[in-house]
Amino acid sequence: MLSKDRFFPADPTTRGIARRLFQEVETLPLICPHGHTDPSWFAQNQAYSDPAELLIVPDHYILRMLVSQGIDHIKLGVHPIDGTVGQADSREVWRLFAANYHLFRSTPVRHWMDHTLETLFGIEAPLNAGMADHSYDVIAEALATDAFKPRALYERFNIEVLATTDSCLDDLSHHRAIADSGWGRRVIPTYRPDIVTNPDSVGFAAGLKTLGDITGEDTMTWKGLLRAHQARRQHFIAMGATATDHGHPNALTFDLSLQDCEALYDVILTGRASAAQNEQFRGQMLTEMARMSLDDGLVMQIHVGSVRNHSASVFDRFGPDKGFDIPCQIDFVNALRPLLNIFGHDPRLTLIVFTLDETTYGRELAPLAAAYPCLRLGPAWWFFDSPDGMMRYREITTETAGYYNTVGFNDDTRALPSIPARHDLARRIDCAYLARQVAEAQLGEDEAAEVIVDLTYGLAKRAYNLDGSS
Repeated sequence: MLSKDRFFPADPTTRGIARRLFQEVETLPLICPHGHTDPSWFAQNQAYSDPAELLIVPDHYILRMLVSQGIDHIKLGVHPIDGTVGQADSREVWRLFAANYHLFRSTPVRHWMDHTLETLFGIEAPLNAGMADHSYDVIAEALATDAFKPRALYERFNIEVLATTDSCLDDLSHHRAIADSGWGRRVIPTYRPDIVTNPDSVGFAAGLKTLGDITGEDTMTWKGLLRAHQARRQHFIAMGATATDHGHPNALTFDLSLQDCEALYDVILTGRASAAQNEQFRGQMLTEMARMSLDDGLVMQIHVGSVRNHSASVFDRFGPDKGFDIPCQIDFVNALRPLLNIFGHDPRLTLIVFTLDETTYGRELAPLAAAYPCLRLGPAWWFFDSPDGMMRYREITTETAGYYNTVGFNDDTRALPSIPARHDLARRIDCAYLARQVAEAQLGEDEAAEVIVDLTYGLAKRAYNLDGSS
């Protein structure tokens, strides 16, 4: 059974403060400004097929740990992209997960899954091989009911707004269907243009052609490319988008002249550009996206610090997002300087930066965010949205950037059932951090109560311009 004091400090006095702070935010609505849930779930509102397909197969946190112990992706229900091997039996996938649940001890997966199983499905006994079939049956029976369809879960979770992440080429038909359905809840898109801003993306050339086709612009010219992006951004805004997202290998930005941009793009279009030229193009496109945000108001997110698809064999066999994205070292001070020198003091830009390089929190990102008005720190991300990772984030960044140069919490998940668990954990860690501040007389409890509401709710709404109803 989940402890009501989980993740709170062991010291009785500090724990008591954390409890009181948590009461301030425990029932606040969930603001989900960045994540990877599928909009078709809410458009079609169909029942989920089975426990494994919902909770295991799409979760690369789970896949990574099990594969690290020698378990093949196929046994976990992952389809090879060539279709040569049939799908694993869902019950067998669940049994395999349950039998290896001990591997997740002290990881965020364990915390999220325990919370999900107990609060959503009423399963309090620890998951193990002996519990596999019973837990599978309980979950499968629940998923067959209307109460566990996507829209019902959205409402049950008290989600106020949820942003998906969508290719700039997406027609947003699912978002249109949601808007036209009369449901009345906010599921909004996010503009992610990586397929046509990163020449190393699979499908880059075809993506440029498609971008031209759907906008009527000549994307074989630099100016036409920029006009096409502007048109697509307006389409996303019309469907409720408030932000863009850019998943680049690093944070490099450039400030090239128009002549240099046109010459560089001509080389990129040949498909024979050097690695350095590809870097230049990616970096210049970040600068151009920031420039567009001055006009259309879209908040800009940059997620960097991951070597994607580190295992070529896994990528070739199963495709992306299968647990082999690995954190790497990042330079922000020099990389962001060209962009910040142009736009860093412009009040029309909000730039939210996420990293998998923890070493940059105190050395680079907190000082940058504490200086440039446009810059905000995204929350602890991916490998670090864990109890200790989120606590390290607060400890390293707060003394320089404070709380109000951060943007609250992102659940950043592909697994809808885990959203409440992720928010619960983040709220508890922030309460634990603030309780220690109060116990050490660094902060008044009334101040901490105000801060925890902002960290939980207000900062995300303000940073992502989510106060509207569209």
